[in-house]
Amino acid sequence: MTPGARVAAAIDILDDILSGRPAEQCLTNWARRSRFAGSKDRAAIRDHVFDALRCKRSFAAQGGAMTGRGLMIGAQRAGGLDPSELFTGDGHAPAPLGADDPQGRDPRPGAEALDLPDWLWPRMAAQYGDGLAPIGTALQHRAPVHLRVNLRKGDLAVAQAALAGEGIITEPHPASASALEVTEGARRLRQSRAYQDGLVELQDAASQAVVDSLPLTDGMQVLDLCAGGGGKSLAMAARARLTLSAHDKFPQRMRDLPERARRAGVKVEILKPGALRGGYDLVLCDVPCSGSGAWRRNPEGKWLLDDDALQDLTGVQAGILDDATRLVRPGGVLVYVTCSLLRDENDAQVDAFLARHPGWQAGHRQSWVPGAGTDGFYCAHLTRA
Repeated sequence: MTPGARVAAAIDILDDILSGRPAEQCLTNWARRSRFAGSKDRAAIRDHVFDALRCKRSFAAQGGAMTGRGLMIGAQRAGGLDPSELFTGDGHAPAPLGADDPQGRDPRPGAEALDLPDWLWPRMAAQYGDGLAPIGTALQHRAPVHLRVNLRKGDLAVAQAALAGEGIITEPHPASASALEVTEGARRLRQSRAYQDGLVELQDAASQAVVDSLPLTDGMQVLDLCAGGGGKSLAMAARARLTLSAHDKFPQRMRDLPERARRAGVKVEILKPGALRGGYDLVLCDVPCSGSGAWRRNPEGKWLLDDDALQDLTGVQAGILDDATRLVRPGGVLVYVTCSLLRDENDAQVDAFLARHPGWQAGHRQSWVPGAGTDGFYCAHLTRA
């Protein structure tokens, strides 16, 4: 496919998304209809679509319309390019620019220029002040690819050498002693020997730093209560020799965890729904949240969230925390984690928990924000007196 044809495909997919369909579904449907497209074509089109979703408001302003065509015109202008060079009408390229195309303009400063929802702007501005601009800017760009080195199988130097032998270039990331950032060859990663043998796992450096902060020692009984895919379970298992259990309300999310644990050389017990018991030394609650700290990976979520959905999420989070208190032994630790940037889901949630449960106290609290080289994360350690 020519560059113009790729832009035309992205326009069609974006129009489908703007009509209300999920982004991944629209991309999949297009790929099924377009068997002629090679892997490089599909990757380039996907990049166009996700770049446009990250910068939907600012691209629409520069392109003159909240349409697939407007977004892709805006993307060209935002990149300092002349849209007329791709919008030629030749072959399968989009039609040339004409009088019917609305005039673009510079995005208005604030929420539009930083591609944030208007309803969230006041509370985020109050929370972060001058720090909001670098956060918003980071969310407009593609997330870096981070790896966690499985220290059970090798150190950073061993992993870097193994990856470099397959054309994957990395450098250590300061957020965690186990973290590498991929600077070249990321698309080769899943086929690499280092990945398939469990020497490295895909995991954001801040997510690794969350696990680094945990007071883990050999022999502890640990529960990953909202395990999802199990990334933090594997990271905990690499740090200490634990009796480790993983649970999720939707067990299908953990379907790959046994195989990943086998590759990593660690043991994780998968608990069935209803098999929870008490007495754990540490319970990790990586709760469902807005995902605002990871919006550059899932930019669609930025535009789907509203205040009602946020209130629903905070209610779910509070319920999980309350239920988890019954699983922690006296003197044990309950760890609350989100990948959210919003105080409603972070400090405010922990403060409300402490008000409801006077027998608990908060110790370590830490947050990470995009713009500092990681996704946004929050972590609080709560101890039963």
